[in-house]
Amino acid sequence: MSFDYDLFVIGGGSGGVRAARVAAGDTGAKVALAEEDRYGGTCVIRGCVPKKLMVFASEYGDMVEDARSYGWDITPGDFDWTAFRGKLEAELDRLEGVYRRLLANSGVETFDQRARLVDAHTVELADGTRKSAKHILIATGGRPVKPDLPGAELGITSNDIFHLDKLPESILIIGGGYIACEFAGILHGLGVKVTQYYRGAQILRGFDDEARGLICEEMCQKGIDVHLGTNILEMTREGDQFRVKATNGTERLFDQVMFATGRAPNADDMGLEGLGIERGRKGQIVVDDYSQTGVPSVYAIGDVTDRVNLTPVAIREGMAFVETVFKGNPTPVDHDLIPTAIFTQPEMGTVGLSEEDAAEQEPIEVYATSFKPMQQSFAGRADRVLMKLVVSQKTRKILGCHIVAPGAGEMIQLAGIAVKMGATKEDFDRTVAVHPTMSEEIVTMKTPTRTA
Repeated sequence: MSFDYDLFVIGGGSGGVRAARVAAGDTGAKVALAEEDRYGGTCVIRGCVPKKLMVFASEYGDMVEDARSYGWDITPGDFDWTAFRGKLEAELDRLEGVYRRLLANSGVETFDQRARLVDAHTVELADGTRKSAKHILIATGGRPVKPDLPGAELGITSNDIFHLDKLPESILIIGGGYIACEFAGILHGLGVKVTQYYRGAQILRGFDDEARGLICEEMCQKGIDVHLGTNILEMTREGDQFRVKATNGTERLFDQVMFATGRAPNADDMGLEGLGIERGRKGQIVVDDYSQTGVPSVYAIGDVTDRVNLTPVAIREGMAFVETVFKGNPTPVDHDLIPTAIFTQPEMGTVGLSEEDAAEQEPIEVYATSFKPMQQSFAGRADRVLMKLVVSQKTRKILGCHIVAPGAGEMIQLAGIAVKMGATKEDFDRTVAVHPTMSEEIVTMKTPTRTA
């Protein structure tokens, strides 16, 4: 049977674009891709890239203060949101253009519209056109969702933050995950009065307890008003502001309310149920180790599968899919020991197991040190950093490395290589320290802080 295409990709984010262009460029496959919104997906258009640029912008205020401590005669000015937003939008337009060119140069045919599945080998575009393909790859990502409570529709999500006409004077951020905590730091740094409610006992659930405890402490020290064990009951509009009733009995007014309370896979109304493609409890598409659904010709990668929701992971899944399906080299996706950074302020880099998870598996040693880094200490700041290694007593392997410090994301990338290779504590000990740096503490901790 002949098909219009060897591969039809639904979704123009990082994972879908990589799979499409590598399949077309490396193997000569005939490939098409449909995207209903902007090319680049969550990461490029409304996630990691604009967020990191906002993190950079938010840190300059403190840098000016620090510079004065170092003898520079400079005066802090005001942040111009309009000027920054104009440059940000231009940069995102440029990056979207890059994604479009990458596809075109690889010979991928693109359709700027929504697509859904009709059967195991057919997709239907929004204009009613039908296209057949030997293989279909779903890479539609995820989206932020608001909770089901009175007035929630009045709030914004992380998608909307980049499009605000002006920065609010005050904002309530609801949630305790990395998106909530990153935006709390960003907006605080840009001069917004930030309050954060999180229903749990501590922010950043799932990460190392000691590390998240320090981040929360430092956020509070900086002036972010964090309320743990607190949730919102309802919100109403009151003039230009929003009145928020909380579970701690308070009622307060805010200029904006942002929900960062979870994300959902974009898998609705795609014809999956008609094909018998299984979906999980959160609505995610269920796939095997090779990203294949229960329908052999249909695969799915990235956030829509709700495995490890990170851009580089979606790209890896896309590459493994091409290896498996188009290069005859069955490649399961490796989700083990993925280094990651959280751009909170202070920043966190982490790879491997938290102390808590490791201790549940086997006897461990913990090496940890917390101190004031030289640069900030000289400037009169009280900021603290954390360097931590979780070590197997039996094998001496590093099971987890956790860093809370400026530049932690840069550090964890390199530490991640060592941990992925199976480095032992003694391998770290044999490595000479780079002095004077914060990261030298990773190789100079000789005595366990505790065992578990």
